[in-house]
Amino acid sequence: MAGLFIISLSYLLLAAHALRGGDGGLAVFMIGTAGIAFSRERWAGNVAGVMLGCGSLIWLAKGAGLINLRIGVGGDWGRLAVIMGALFATTIFSAAYCFSPAGRERFSRSKDQGWFRAAIFLMTALLLEITRNKVAFPILLTDRFFPGWGRAEIFFLACYASWLGGKMFSPEGAKAMRPRIWALFSLVFFGQLALGLAGIEQFLMTGKLHLPVPALIAAGPVYRGSGFFMPILFTVSVLLVGPAWCSHLCYIGAWDDQCSRVGDLKPSRKFNSRLIWLRLVLLVLVVGAAWGMRTAGVSVAIAVWSAALFGLAGIAVMFWVSRRMGMMVHCTAFCPMGIVSNLLGRISPWRMKISDDCCKCMKCSKACRYNALKPVDIEAGRPGISCTLCGDCLSSCSSSSLGYRLPVVTPKTARMVFLVIVITLHALFLGVARI
Repeated sequence: MAGLFIISLSYLLLAAHALRGGDGGLAVFMIGTAGIAFSRERWAGNVAGVMLGCGSLIWLAKGAGLINLRIGVGGDWGRLAVIMGALFATTIFSAAYCFSPAGRERFSRSKDQGWFRAAIFLMTALLLEITRNKVAFPILLTDRFFPGWGRAEIFFLACYASWLGGKMFSPEGAKAMRPRIWALFSLVFFGQLALGLAGIEQFLMTGKLHLPVPALIAAGPVYRGSGFFMPILFTVSVLLVGPAWCSHLCYIGAWDDQCSRVGDLKPSRKFNSRLIWLRLVLLVLVVGAAWGMRTAGVSVAIAVWSAALFGLAGIAVMFWVSRRMGMMVHCTAFCPMGIVSNLLGRISPWRMKISDDCCKCMKCSKACRYNALKPVDIEAGRPGISCTLCGDCLSSCSSSSLGYRLPVVTPKTARMVFLVIVITLHALFLGVARI
């Protein structure tokens, strides 16, 4: 218990320093991180070690600043140096303890998930912190309702992401959790839109509304001649996780996923594979229509209604075709950004491969809702162009022949790295994505 005591003491001192500086959110972050250390799980110990290492730098920088100030005014700085040195030594000792043999014995639960869940927690916290500091307006809801407390939200989102990592650690767990968290993201996204339109303006991003139709990611900037935030976000996300944008991060795709699962239907084998290229035709038509409207000076009202009708047509495909066929027809054959994701994803390093051990049982094909594992694809040793790296097929493969691939590393490591990135992006989008 001595180790946990010194860790808690270090965190409480940092929390007190944050409160003194008026940062209640950071104080919550520090106290909360001290609390999760009592779980004795390895990931919590790794997080504590890294966070306390960063905390020691806070004391070092603060001490150096105060000592220079004392020297500048000719005051006594010796006792101050001793106090700040003691704070630094206590915190750095706590950080070192987390990684020592005694600390690793203390944090002995869930050893196999140690750095996996810690990496998710730390990356989520870091990216949210960077976003919070770089965006010109309060991007986090907590900062909008309670200015200055945004880091409390960062802590809870990081904890949620780490918890999610534990649930998705196995292929079976990932298959069960992915549709749930995807639906949660869509619910939060559109729930905030509804509350914003109802008059609670804090739930809107900038006050300038945009239709949440995926095709407008490409067509919107073409019509407006500006507003390239979403195309940049989309492109960066696809480069990071390949076409997994379509199976984890799209606010509309979750609807198609849920429709395809109504009645627990199995994906239909009657789907014409050539229809996946219809999306490319629709992309050209949508972007061409946007350019034509801009050139012809078509009013915003007409452009908005045109986009709305296209979006409603997509919803009709979900509720009428996807629901009946038991597969994601909207995402696979209708959404223009789906084909962009599939093609642009070829630039990313992520691949799903089928090894020579495959017994051709076709169980993976029955699990795929994107029509990416047809017999010809399995024979070729890789999913088809419509694969979104959702990973649902992994748990159905009894021979473990399917797996994520990343240059240099093993398939198991590749899957862990992929999950760290995609779960982190999910938590980041959950915190900042609004209309």
